[in-house]
Amino acid sequence: MGVQLNLPGSPPARWPKFSSPLRSTALTARLGRILGICMGICFATGLLSHYQYQPWSWLPEPASPVWGYRLTQGLHVTTGIATIPLLLVKLWSVFPKLFQWPPAKSLLHGLERLSIALLVSSALVELVTGLFNVLNWYPWPWDFVPVHRFLAYVLIGSILLHIAVKLPDIKYGLGTKVAQGDVLTEIPWEQNPHAYSNSNDTHQPPPVTEGLSRRGLLVATGAGVGLVVATTVGQTVTPLSPIGLLAPRQYKKGLQRVPVNRTADQARVTELLDAVRAGNWQLSVKGAKPYTVSLDEILAMAPHEAHFPISCVEGWSVGVQWRGVRLLDIVRRAGGTEDSRVKVTSLEPRGSYNYSFVDGPQVSHALLATHINGDPLKDDHGYPLRLIAPDRAGVLNTKWLSMVEVL
Repeated sequence: MGVQLNLPGSPPARWPKFSSPLRSTALTARLGRILGICMGICFATGLLSHYQYQPWSWLPEPASPVWGYRLTQGLHVTTGIATIPLLLVKLWSVFPKLFQWPPAKSLLHGLERLSIALLVSSALVELVTGLFNVLNWYPWPWDFVPVHRFLAYVLIGSILLHIAVKLPDIKYGLGTKVAQGDVLTEIPWEQNPHAYSNSNDTHQPPPVTEGLSRRGLLVATGAGVGLVVATTVGQTVTPLSPIGLLAPRQYKKGLQRVPVNRTADQARVTELLDAVRAGNWQLSVKGAKPYTVSLDEILAMAPHEAHFPISCVEGWSVGVQWRGVRLLDIVRRAGGTEDSRVKVTSLEPRGSYNYSFVDGPQVSHALLATHINGDPLKDDHGYPLRLIAPDRAGVLNTKWLSMVEVL
């Protein structure tokens, strides 16, 4: 039962009151089910995305399907964006419970309400900062990636705890027709406990009202979320790009028909690339048989072409025709094999991703690209040479290469 808290039986005179018959456990349970599915997909695909950055040594990243990361990260960002309006409607549906009286009927009930506060706050922070990441805007002092990941564990744990605590309410809500069931009103808890707790089956249908019905609210919510998804997912599903009004990036508006996250100016390599054009660049290859190779020599090698999508953590992706030399050919000349671990390093002087590792099947499939969609790489796409590998996060396809190390 928990320790009972002795509070006045009536709320303060200015305590908020609510009377909308649209709010009900039946409505909230249905919204919660959809929200839970979206958050579950978002969490699972987020884990797959994180694995791109820190794979286990005994389970390297696969090279197929080549569109794997495009699918999972596209789902991650799309479901995350769809979850924002869903969460807001869900919070509106239970808003009166924030002001129920007494605020805590017992110590156990108080702890339950604190867990809900943790759930709501972590969900809002996770989704809002995730949206800012899609927009490449970071108005905070911390490193987004680890905070986003660890907060996801807090959020999913809070959701599971909430489901366990509210299971009776969820069962009641899903088992009741959405037009029927209890109504969250302004009546104090002592006078109508069933307005706040679905511990039995004594609920009554709501009064008939003009205007929007509960079914209408669900339809409107679904239509709104569908509109948000349809106007956003075009950055991943290219046939929908013409209606991508909310899509932050679209391939048709990108340099060489491919969007750019980090430009040469942002990476501070513009002056270095001027030296490359003057003929002062060589790719340094380290291994059992180290050597160097110029850009002209690379261009004279047997060219290989591959159609790999480039897919970025922000959710955008596009299929691209690449041309260059096979990474495996470079590795074998240095004394390595398809089982070697390879490190590629950029001309970029600093930054979190001025190098990356290539392991496992990706070594055999990756290219050191010189051309994109039939044209030589522009500066912002990684001139003179960039890594491109299948089923790989775009940020790990290092640009402006200066060194390849066979480890």
